[in-house]
Amino acid sequence: MMRVGIVGNGPKEQLPNLLTYQEEVDFWIGADRGALYLAEHGITIDIALGDFDSVTESEYAIIEKHAELFDKYPVMKNQTDLEIAIEMGKKKEASEFYLFGVTGGRLDHALMNLQLLYPLLQQGKRAVILDKGNHIEMLEPGSYSVEEEGYSYISFLAFTPEAAGLTLTGFVYPLENKTIHWGSSLCISNELSQKKGTFSFSKGILILVKSYDAV
Repeated sequence: MMRVGIVGNGPKEQLPNLLTYQEEVDFWIGADRGALYLAEHGITIDIALGDFDSVTESEYAIIEKHAELFDKYPVMKNQTDLEIAIEMGKKKEASEFYLFGVTGGRLDHALMNLQLLYPLLQQGKRAVILDKGNHIEMLEPGSYSVEEEGYSYISFLAFTPEAAGLTLTGFVYPLENKTIHWGSSLCISNELSQKKGTFSFSKGILILVKSYDAV
């Protein structure tokens, strides 16, 4: 099972400690300034790619020094650097994607990056967005377990117009066979009532958000 970690050029202060994911990630891709973040963490960059319009000449030199492979693209292109990085991960036959540095900056990019989870899900890939205070994942119908893992809140949002049959067990606010819709805040800021909880749903696509109030 190939697990790819992709670091984008979102605000540096929103990054988690990338070193804690070294054992989980098999192949690191630095997208644009994200490659610099990897170099600053002392993590070998398996491939650095993008147009690198957000780095200085001296930062560019640092990236070149730390990257095993380097792939520069023109600024005028039809894909974002993150989307190109995801395509590279697919070529490596990755089954899991960890996406860092893709939130906290421009809202248009953050919303687009969230949408990029959907085609990965449809292709049978697991993809998770991780920043300093959040774990975001898109899920198809099924049964799942969730543990606290340091997060204070667990929220569920409908990505499709509705997500049906949602059942939550082991939560402070349990549910039984409930349908949630776009625009509903019913499942925001729930909490586990024990170390581990379970949830299931039968229709639609859910966005799972585990979070805490980062300082």
